[in-house]
Amino acid sequence: MTRVLVLNGPNLGRLGVREPEVYGSATLADLESAATAWGSELGLDVVVRQTDDEAEIIGWVHEAVDSGAHVVLNPAAFTHYSYALRDAAAQITTAGLLLVEVHLSNPLAREDFRHVSVIGPVATGTVAGFGLESYRLALQAVAARLPG
Repeated sequence: MTRVLVLNGPNLGRLGVREPEVYGSATLADLESAATAWGSELGLDVVVRQTDDEAEIIGWVHEAVDSGAHVVLNPAAFTHYSYALRDAAAQITTAGLLLVEVHLSNPLAREDFRHVSVIGPVATGTVAGFGLESYRLALQAVAARLPG
C-alpha cells in the first residue's frame, strides 16, 4: 500500500476551537479519522501528524523523502515564510514523489500576507478553500497520479 504522510503545521492542533468561522468546527481528531478513512478507500496508507515546531515538520518531510512516502502538506503559517520548509519540501518532488499543498481556507481570499506561498512553487499541486474536503481532494489527487 502506498504511504502518504499528511503533515499539518502550527495551530492546526486547535482545529474546532480556533476561528471556526474560518477553519470549520472539525477537530484534528476528526481530520485524522476522515483522512485515514479516505486513504483506505483509495488504497493509501495515510499517517496524519501535526506540530507547531518548524524543525519537527522539516524532519517529517525528510522522513518522507527517505522512506518514499508522498506528502499532503498543510504548512499553515509556515506557508508564507518558511524557506527552510520550502527547501525540504523541494526534495519531495525532486525524489519523484508527490507533494500536495493543502489549505482549509482559501489564502487568496484572505489577508494580503497570506497571498504568498513559498511552498506552492515546489509542490505538485495545491488544493485550498474546501475545508476538510481539501484533504480528501488532495488524497484523491495523489491516488490519481500513482502508476496504475
